[in-house]
Amino acid sequence: MNTNPLLCDPETGVCEIPGQVENKSLDPIKAEDKPVKIIYFTDPICSSCWGIEPQLRRLKLEYGPSVAFEYHMGGLLPDWSYNSGGISKPSDVAHHWDEVSAHYKMPIDGDVWLEDPLDSSYPPSIAFKAAQLQDEKKAISFLRLLREMVFLEKKNITKWEHLAHAATLVGLNAEELRQAYEHQAQDLFKADLALARQMGVRGFPSIFVTNAAGKQEFVYGVKPYSTFENAIKTVYPSIEKRAFHSSWESLFQHYPTLTIREFSELSNLPLTEGEAILRKLASEHKLNVVPSKNGPLFQRVDYKR
Repeated sequence: MNTNPLLCDPETGVCEIPGQVENKSLDPIKAEDKPVKIIYFTDPICSSCWGIEPQLRRLKLEYGPSVAFEYHMGGLLPDWSYNSGGISKPSDVAHHWDEVSAHYKMPIDGDVWLEDPLDSSYPPSIAFKAAQLQDEKKAISFLRLLREMVFLEKKNITKWEHLAHAATLVGLNAEELRQAYEHQAQDLFKADLALARQMGVRGFPSIFVTNAAGKQEFVYGVKPYSTFENAIKTVYPSIEKRAFHSSWESLFQHYPTLTIREFSELSNLPLTEGEAILRKLASEHKLNVVPSKNGPLFQRVDYKR
């Protein structure tokens, strides 16, 4: 039986926490400002969470005015003090990440586990909580950049040099982040772990879609866009979908970096057609390319890494 958190099951689309038991009786959670709230439990190194970035980015474009997104860290990898699912050391994860990359059609380079392996996912998780104290929107950009660093650039995001660099790039104060990382963010991260236990979270991604009356839908693992959309419509049937411009210029204004699958999802194009458009734009120097072993990342030319 696979109980290793880093062995994310491509079939179920889930990275599970060892020893967690499903809890089907969940207390209703009330949305405060917007009619729908999405409570998202994730982790910076969760490959299945990287797999749903296309769906989440589309949800934000189509339902953003009516849906509040609330991010919580789940603590996927405390340390390496276990041996389960055939995994006993970081190097065992490398090939698995390459396989997951192909399954989700999202670029992931497993060689980070061979070249500069992480000993825990807690430091970047705590850094995210510190970022939230400064600016919620910039914290989401910070988390995205950390994922790009670890999945595509093979950077060990437990190291402060990478955390500080990512913070600066998204407009956060790196020194303030460090102060919060060493103090308040520690308690905020513990609170996230406690909330995850309370809500019966046993793996990632775990998404709770709620309305103000406490009605709740649960989406577990990597699912098609329609599953997330249907969950929103179930808790708030009168929700209105917002049309958005799907031109490449407009999409890259919303999101400065996009994978081929993300661009294809947002443009409603087949992967092959989306890739051809992106590569043509790159050849014309209208986009920059961040290469990686299992697929590139395309970015706006004025975006600095």
